[in-house]
Amino acid sequence: MTIYDISEKAGVSIATVSRVLNGSGSVSEKTKKRVLDVIRRYEYTPNAFARGLGLNTMKTIGIICADSSDLYLAKAVYHIEQQLRGNGYDSILCCTGYELEAKAAAVGLLITKKVDGIILVGSNFIYECEADNQYVTDAASQLPIMLLNAALDAPNVYSVISDDFASTYEATLKMISAGIPDIVYFYNSVSYSGKKKLAGYRTAMEEKALSANPELLQFYQGSHEDIPAMTRHLVGLHDNGLIFHGVIASDDTLALAAVKYARLMGYSIPEEFSILGYNNSMLVNCCEPELTSIDNRLETLCRHLTSTLMGVLSGKEMPKKTVFSGEIIRRGTTLF
Repeated sequence: MTIYDISEKAGVSIATVSRVLNGSGSVSEKTKKRVLDVIRRYEYTPNAFARGLGLNTMKTIGIICADSSDLYLAKAVYHIEQQLRGNGYDSILCCTGYELEAKAAAVGLLITKKVDGIILVGSNFIYECEADNQYVTDAASQLPIMLLNAALDAPNVYSVISDDFASTYEATLKMISAGIPDIVYFYNSVSYSGKKKLAGYRTAMEEKALSANPELLQFYQGSHEDIPAMTRHLVGLHDNGLIFHGVIASDDTLALAAVKYARLMGYSIPEEFSILGYNNSMLVNCCEPELTSIDNRLETLCRHLTSTLMGVLSGKEMPKKTVFSGEIIRRGTTLF
């Protein structure tokens, strides 16, 4: 018996059940009696959920990310911890790597630590196969699960995402309009977010009838820290006869490699070769000219995610999914 079962059997929302458990006066006596009757009938013990309602709270949130050395994930963890601290919560951080078993184990560990909620940082925690997401839905039967830049339609799972599809779609159209039809899409992830970005690029290229050459899609499988290897990947394309004068990268690290490639080839940036990155990280200032990049509003996402979690823990009805638009920050590597 879970809080979701009580909600269904009593014919009320989960938030209403939480208000009853929390002793809130905003529930009518009739509704309160109906909920309590179900609780007594099924001998439900609300301790687990009560942690998230301030009854026996540990005032601690679990944070899970795959790799804290990744610039995007590290910055997200920083923003989330700052927001949690400002709301009086401590945090426990687990860095799992990218294997499903390790992610599921970390979720289980945090539940045993009696955290009030769990935040999954990054889009690689959600899979296409529904069975692979069972570890998330199972955990959500016990406490709120928050997803940063990924989405899953399940009870007690809340998503805050950037519209990566629209951002990449718009950037691709702008580069084409600037007179660059031969654009390589350089990416290193097939996560939830990674697939949205790839779909945005493909859609824009198809609209302009420029999607015939599959070699323009380039997946890099090496370390996210090895910029020289990324550069060699692009040089290899040139050596194999692929001609291209633009790169849209799925993150700023790959875009920096494209800047190095353009320099090696003797191209003038942006007049002869255009480059656009993603995440608008501190790396945009690490090349000359400085890097045009898509700002996915990470700090805003983290602030809203934390605010949503605080609302859930206080028994409020909160939006299940919130989407923010990204923004192209133009610098010196593009003509637009």
